Amino acid sequence: MSPTVLVERSGHLAHLILNRPEVLNAIDNDLGEELGAACDELAVDESVWAIILRGAGERAFCAGADLKARRDFSPEQWAAQRAVFRGMFKKMRTLPQPMVAAVHGFALGGGTELAMLADFIVASDDAIFGLTEVSLGIIPGGGGTQNLPRLIGRNRAKELIFTARRITAAEARQFGLVNHVVAREQLLPTATMIASDQAPSTTSARWRRTRCRTRCRSDSRRPTTGSPSR
Repeated sequence: MSPTVLVERSGHLAHLILNRPEVLNAIDNDLGEELGAACDELAVDESVWAIILRGAGERAFCAGADLKARRDFSPEQWAAQRAVFRGMFKKMRTLPQPMVAAVHGFALGGGTELAMLADFIVASDDAIFGLTEVSLGIIPGGGGTQNLPRLIGRNRAKELIFTARRITAAEARQFGLVNHVVAREQLLPTATMIASDQAPSTTSARWRRTRCRTRCRSDSRRPTTGSPSR
């Protein structure tokens, strides 16, 4: 069986690739465990200065959790999967290297949540984002309810979460979720250019990411005074 996560290195860049294209790179237990293990490997690899997160295949970055795989889960299996997913998201969130998400096609549910863990999001013009699991009565479990308001403002985030609405790449750029929107053929070159610009050395790259994340999290806790939500 093919690995569900690939790690490809190019110089000081690592490509972290979700590799279940036949199911739109949906996340199951195997992918969750393999992505966590890949993060463990990359976190201690001082030859890797930056990471590009992307999905295999033509149709999707990641369509979220594999709902078909969990259709007949017992309560114990649900609990086990929650633990796997929680560990996966934590390891993604704490990677020391700068990370660029290169998003094409569908990025729904956990796919949007994975992209939001990157420091930069580059989207192809056919990308679709959304925390759509809410429409199935499932609360976003990968930090989406925290990270989306930090990125696009509380009021817009509430609208997208409460309605489970999908948004285009252009809307995501307008809202501030995405840094750049490019044609599909320019997606990987643009993400590579941004990743390559991040790190003249491992030490400074990791220091910058830690500093930036600490500052952003600190800012997100400060009360706002009269500034409207984006």
